[in-house]
Amino acid sequence: MIEKETTQFKPSLKLMDATMLVAGSMIGSGIFIVSADITRNVGSSGWLLVVWLITGFMTLTAALSYGELSAMFPKAGGQYIYLKEAYNPLISFLYGWSFFTVIQTATIAAVGVAFAKFTAYLVPALSEDLVAIDLGFFTISPAQLLAIGVIILLTYINNRGVNGGKVIQTTFTVAKLLSLFGLIAFGLFFLDKGIWKTNWENMWVLGPLSADGNIGSYTTLAAFGAIAAAMVGSIFSSDSWHNVTFIAGEIKNPARNIGLSLALGTIIVTVLYILTNVMYTGVLSLHDIAYADKDRVAVSAANHIFGTAGTVIIALMIMVSTFGCNNGLIMAGARVYYSMAKDGLFFKKVGTLNKNAVPGFGLWIQCVFACLWCISGKYGDLLDMISFVVVMFYMLTIFGIFILRKKRPDAERPYKAFGYPVLPIIYMIMGLAFCILLIIFKPNFTWPGLIITLIGIPVYYLIKGSIARQDLKAKEAVDVSS
Repeated sequence: MIEKETTQFKPSLKLMDATMLVAGSMIGSGIFIVSADITRNVGSSGWLLVVWLITGFMTLTAALSYGELSAMFPKAGGQYIYLKEAYNPLISFLYGWSFFTVIQTATIAAVGVAFAKFTAYLVPALSEDLVAIDLGFFTISPAQLLAIGVIILLTYINNRGVNGGKVIQTTFTVAKLLSLFGLIAFGLFFLDKGIWKTNWENMWVLGPLSADGNIGSYTTLAAFGAIAAAMVGSIFSSDSWHNVTFIAGEIKNPARNIGLSLALGTIIVTVLYILTNVMYTGVLSLHDIAYADKDRVAVSAANHIFGTAGTVIIALMIMVSTFGCNNGLIMAGARVYYSMAKDGLFFKKVGTLNKNAVPGFGLWIQCVFACLWCISGKYGDLLDMISFVVVMFYMLTIFGIFILRKKRPDAERPYKAFGYPVLPIIYMIMGLAFCILLIIFKPNFTWPGLIITLIGIPVYYLIKGSIARQDLKAKEAVDVSS
């Protein structure tokens, strides 16, 4: 039986659904882990919070700025469309290329494996340290197989229509928000006054925290570099807030609800992240935060609060968090490839909707690529490397607001960027500083991601050349027939 296709997305998502997509896509496993690396870089509780505050400010500023673009172009594809409208097809293709090859697919893989790792706390047979399949030249662990299974399951659900994905997203996001608030409340209730006092006595000391508990010192420039390096984790934990823009075609009243959901979702998550780190400093010493086993700060904090049951509680929380997060990533990502295909820059079949009014072929291609990243085991390294590129594209998109205000001064703007031009300029300055400092102090976090992006340039011209040749053949065929 041939599956019937439809030509239009169905607007099915309300403001609540869109807000849960923003918050749910942001909260994965990062908040439970990355504070360890941040603390090792900055060495004090004050600077730990400053890193999260800077990241929160940048995220919220970017979200408020994107609100103007989403109101102008309420179409499937989001950031890809904004870059095309502000710049040219090459820039938007480079974003879409990076998004497909690493940004979205490797994130889906990383979140899937995080789900599997914490499931193994409850079911040890699913451990990443065991071997499920040995092919000689490489092995596959039970954790990798579980991650692949979850990705396939969520892809299947989203392939059957946006409503199934919507129910999972809203349900799991509400559950993770309530559980995080609960963890914070219990942590602050059982706060250790002695630990709190010690952690906040020298709150503005800035230096690397060693395993023996000593805090070193930085030169002024190196201090900025350490803050930038620390922000790699917090930016990764706060990323994917813009996924809601990709699914604009399925949101009711997108001109209003996308911008509003971006603001509400990022505010909720930023507040949660700040409070979570305040809680960490109330139950764990800075050394215990920085050198938690396998960086699992939340596990250490929960064990302090709940005793041996803490590990199980956090494992369940992270399973809920990562399952919901991956649903949002999978749901939204395929809409970017759909828009690329409509422009002739991806497989033609990806630019079609199935009988359930979703880009089914795009969903399954994304699924295959994410599963390959799961098997490779290299997703974590790539995500560190891509932080530079992610922020670079955010800056380009926000600068696009200035370009479009000049190019299209009379275009309808149902919502205008909050704090324009001051806040967008501040974001670009902070983003540029972050990128420059990473180039100087963490080149291994910059060049690989940049190289992956630049490989897209010859790919773009190869595709354009192929399209031009096909058009020429078609024209010649018409001339001959006439």
